[in-house]
Amino acid sequence: MGFKTFQLAKVTIDGIETAHLIRNGRLSGENIPVNKQLMVFAG
Repeated sequence: MGFKTFQLAKVTIDGIETAHLIRNGRLSGENIPVNKQLMVFAG
């Protein structure tokens, strides 16, 4: 099936990488809510 655009593929991969960071506890080192931390990675 594949991705229709490069941007869609990038967003999907960024989301997967963010999920891995959350799972490994790398985003929760500070007292910043997860949604604000995600916004930093989303750019």
